[in-house]
Amino acid sequence: IQQVFKQLFYMINAVALNNLLLRKDVCSWSTGMQLRFNISQLEEWLRGKNLQQSGAAQALEPLIQAAQLLQLKKKTSEDAEAICSLCTSLTTQQIVKILNLYTPLNEFEERVTVAFIRNIQKHLQERNDPPQLLLDFKHIFPVVFPFNPSAITMDSIHLPASLNLDFLNKV
Repeated sequence: IQQVFKQLFYMINAVALNNLLLRKDVCSWSTGMQLRFNISQLEEWLRGKNLQQSGAAQALEPLIQAAQLLQLKKKTSEDAEAICSLCTSLTTQQIVKILNLYTPLNEFEERVTVAFIRNIQKHLQERNDPPQLLLDFKHIFPVVFPFNPSAITMDSIHLPASLNLDFLNKV
């Protein structure tokens, strides 16, 4: 069950983050607030179902960081450093793309300046990120079956002759 929810939450993360990276109309402060609220509801549901150890919440980490990125101030060098230290699950390319697509919805917000984005790129240039922008939502985590050893020893097993397993030898 834990593995199923980890996979499901990864898919939610990938589809939502890819939409965020492809649609300018959703890159805003209010979308960041809405995303963070919805993610906290999912995290609360996981806690309620005792699935915190499943890895499902960790699968949402890039989306959580993207939501926080949308909500942070984006003006000073200190803001750039805060963004760089916070967004460890996002690649440099994803951070820059979200900042480029950021669209203010009211007169109190301002667009992200080119100088600020260059500052972010300068801070993140030593990162060794993969070059891909979008997440692979078809990625499948390997299934792990727990090993439960049997209390029955092999030398105590009797094989009926009707099974025609004469080629098996007890060692």
